Amino acid sequence: MIELNSLLPANCVRSGLTANSRKAVLEWVADRLAMAYPGTSSRSLFNALMERERLGSTGLGGGVAVPHCRLDCSRLMGALLSLTQPVSFDAPDGEPVDLLFILVAPQDEPSAHLEALALVARVFGDPAERARLRSAGSTEALKQRFVEAAMRLTPLADAREAMP
Repeated sequence: MIELNSLLPANCVRSGLTANSRKAVLEWVADRLAMAYPGTSSRSLFNALMERERLGSTGLGGGVAVPHCRLDCSRLMGALLSLTQPVSFDAPDGEPVDLLFILVAPQDEPSAHLEALALVARVFGDPAERARLRSAGSTEALKQRFVEAAMRLTPLADAREAMP
């Protein structure tokens, strides 16, 4: 089970981020992740995220995107954002994106990468949860709503493992 509170440091969650392009969003995220995880280069994070975008858009449709990559790092890193104005992520439905979960996983942990992507897909795949996230009035509420949705949508066996 992914521990979302450690995956999403406070400085990597933002409600109401203003950015005018996919590149600007990914630059902001790379800078914040590098601050939250010392020893990780902002430039290498940005380059890895952009390279993944060149392989194919991480825009999923419904106004959401999940930029993700694998990198030579020691742990999963995440960021959660809502944007003031949607930006293009070349999503299959052509809709611009205003909700993003960014995930960076260690090269040698493909199962953790897939587990985290599955969790994010469960939350972002639910229209009611997307609406709840979009209506969050603060950064704290955005994170809390995401964590609550992830717990609600996590299969019971996984949820039991995550309980203290």
